[in-house]
Amino acid sequence: MKILLVANYENDRQESMQRFAGSMSDSLTRAGHTVRTVRPPSFVGRLRPAGHGIGKWLGYADKFAIFPPALKKAVPWADVVHICDHSNAFYTRHLGSVPHVVTCHDLLAIRSARGETSEPRTRWSGRKLQQMIANGLLKAQHVACVSDATRTDLLRVTGIPEQRVSRIYNSLNYPYSRMETGQSAARLRKLSIEASTPFLLHVGGNQWYKNRLGVLRIFASLKQIASLPALKLVMAGKPWTEEMRDFVAKAGIAQSTLELPEVSNEDLRALYSSARFLLFPSLQEGFGWPIIEAQACGCPVITSNRVPMTEVGGEAAIYIDPQDSESAARMIHRSFHNGPSLSESGLRNASRFHTGHLIESYLATYDLVREESLRAARSIANRRSAFVHLS
Repeated sequence: MKILLVANYENDRQESMQRFAGSMSDSLTRAGHTVRTVRPPSFVGRLRPAGHGIGKWLGYADKFAIFPPALKKAVPWADVVHICDHSNAFYTRHLGSVPHVVTCHDLLAIRSARGETSEPRTRWSGRKLQQMIANGLLKAQHVACVSDATRTDLLRVTGIPEQRVSRIYNSLNYPYSRMETGQSAARLRKLSIEASTPFLLHVGGNQWYKNRLGVLRIFASLKQIASLPALKLVMAGKPWTEEMRDFVAKAGIAQSTLELPEVSNEDLRALYSSARFLLFPSLQEGFGWPIIEAQACGCPVITSNRVPMTEVGGEAAIYIDPQDSESAARMIHRSFHNGPSLSESGLRNASRFHTGHLIESYLATYDLVREESLRAARSIANRRSAFVHLS
């Protein structure tokens, strides 16, 4: 099968989406298929590659003016087109009659643009963009959602017919697994963490729904209620915001917290393999990759008692109220002795999200949309034939 993957604009720096497209390409190729990947070029946007301010508007020129002609030229080669991230769903209008699938990772930005959240209001340009994305999803031949929670959101928000939407769980987009103790200890030392130091780990960006300030509040509460002087909190991902720095200083936890921006995948594997728990009190997610990344490395997971975290973590995680720092801290304290059993059950749970299952599901979906397109083409041909006969 010839598969054309539409990947994300590199200047947007959406690492997880780039890794998803790369993982799809590698896995489909290993399965014996011919894969090409196209993405908006960094042409105008290279003048200001940052994905905000003037850089954002230059990126729009690359996405909406320069890329569509190249996409339309590439599409006829393919047996099926896969738009790997729903944020590019507006490209469905350029796919013609070629069978296609869009992966929907979440509805968070669309819902925010529609005023469903209490967070800072989306600007006019953002609302217009999210409307274009929603329209593209509605016009898509088939949409694969990464969780049942995301599928439910999509059906409610867009009104897309249910038979055109399926659920295909994500898999690991990097081969996370338990790292040998000596190897992980060496990597931790380079990150200024001694192997004997017990620590909680958080992984995430600074989007409001990641609740990183909530992570700090929970840790500060834990330090107050428990005598755990050696316990530290390691936060990997984006640099702290000023609000987070202010909280760390005022709460008196500066000596117990460590900020690790932009760590490598192997360093992250070492962190997952060594942490007492992953603390992931996200307010909303489309899937929640860190949950299965941690579990695949044998790291017990503490996450929010909300979908899709409960869906992804299954029976192998501890669930807390992400907005009640004191009760969350008490739950963590009570759960310290459960780490070893959670580690083993987490490994079993992570195996549910195997890349082989993901690829099998997408290949079945590709076959489905190709068959639908073939039936539609036959129906049109039959109607034309009947019209000619009557004439």
